[in-house]
Amino acid sequence: MAFGMTSGSACASARQIDIPSTSAIMNYVASMRNSSLREKDRIVLNVIVEHYLKIGKPVSSGLIHQKGMLSDSPATIRNIMVKLEQLGFLAQPHTSAGRVPTDQGLRFYVNSLFEVSPVALDRLVPRAADFSAGKGDLTSLLHQASRVLADESDSLGFVLSPRVSRIHFHHIRFVRIAEAKVMIILVTSSNLVLTEIITTETGFEQGELDRASQYLNQGFRGKTLVSVRDSLLGELPHFKSKFEQAFNRLMVLLKDSIVQEDQADPIILQGAARLLDKFDEFDLKRLKSLFQNFEEKAGLAKLLSDFISLDRVKVLIGRESNLPEIAECSLILSHYGDRSQVMGSVGIIGPKRLPYKKIIPLVDDVAKKISEKITQTS
Repeated sequence: MAFGMTSGSACASARQIDIPSTSAIMNYVASMRNSSLREKDRIVLNVIVEHYLKIGKPVSSGLIHQKGMLSDSPATIRNIMVKLEQLGFLAQPHTSAGRVPTDQGLRFYVNSLFEVSPVALDRLVPRAADFSAGKGDLTSLLHQASRVLADESDSLGFVLSPRVSRIHFHHIRFVRIAEAKVMIILVTSSNLVLTEIITTETGFEQGELDRASQYLNQGFRGKTLVSVRDSLLGELPHFKSKFEQAFNRLMVLLKDSIVQEDQADPIILQGAARLLDKFDEFDLKRLKSLFQNFEEKAGLAKLLSDFISLDRVKVLIGRESNLPEIAECSLILSHYGDRSQVMGSVGIIGPKRLPYKKIIPLVDDVAKKISEKITQTS
C-alpha cells in the first residue's frame, strides 16, 4: 500500500474559545430592559424567585412586605404580582395561595445574574477543588469533573467526552492490535494524547497503517479525521488510476472510525440517584423516560453537541432544551478545550428549583479547570 501523495493545505486556523459569544443572553436582557417592567416589578419578581428557590412554596405579598425591600403596602405589592402574572412571569397554583415563578420568570432571574460582573458572580461560592489527574490523563480528569459537579450541586453531573474524529491532530498513528482491530493514537497541539480502538471491516497490516499515518501527518496536520475524510473524497478522482486501492483502504479505515465513534457513549454521568431524590412520586413517573434516555444517551449527547460552541455558560430551563424528558428540569452547561478548539462540554441537570447563583459559577469553574489541565500538558 502506498501513501506517497501530497495533499492540499492544512485547515484554516482553528476557532478560539477564550472569548465566548454572549450575544444570545445580552440580546435577551436588552429586550427585557425595554419591556414594561419597572424597578419595583423587578424587585418583586426577584424576591419571589429567590424565596421559591430556597423554600419551594408560593410566595405571598405579605411575605414580600415583611422583607422590607419595598415601602409599598401589601395591597400595592399584590397589584404588582397580578401584573407579573398577566405578563407570564408568575403563576398562582391556588386561588388563595401566593405566586410561584413560571419558566419565563426563572429565565428573567437567570438572565439578571448574567448582568452581574463575572468577578462578582464568581465570588458568590467557593471555587471547585483542583483536580488531581496525572498529566495527559484525560479520562481520569473527566470522571473527576463529573463527580465534582454531582457532589457540589447535589444533582446529576455530566461530561461530554471529546470525539477523536473531531479533534484537530498534531500527530496521529494507527496501530494494529488484532486482526480486525486498530488503535488510533491522536496527539493534539497541546500534547494531549487521545486513544480509541476500532473494529475494521477488513484487516490491515502494520506496514500499511504506518504509511497511512505518515501520509496524514505530512499532509493533514491540524485537521480532523472527519475533514480528512471529506478532503480525500474530493481528491479520489485525481488519483484513481494509480492510488485507487490505497485511497479506498484509507477511506475504509476512516469510515470505520467515524461511524463507530458516533455510536459510542461519549457521556460520563454521576449522581443519578441525587436527581431522583429531588422529585415526588408524580414527577418520578414523568422522569422514567428521562432515565431510559440516559441509558441510551443519544438525545442528550445531540443536545450537548448543539450547544457546545455557544456561550461560556448556557442555562436551559424546562422546555428550552427541546427534550421532553427534562421538561421539568434545568440544564446548566459550559465547554472545555485547548488553545485550538472546543473539545466537549460539562454541566449539571437538576430540578428547576436550583441555586443558580451557586451552580452557574461552579459549572464555569469546572470547565475552566479542565481546559487549564489540558493546556498544561504542553
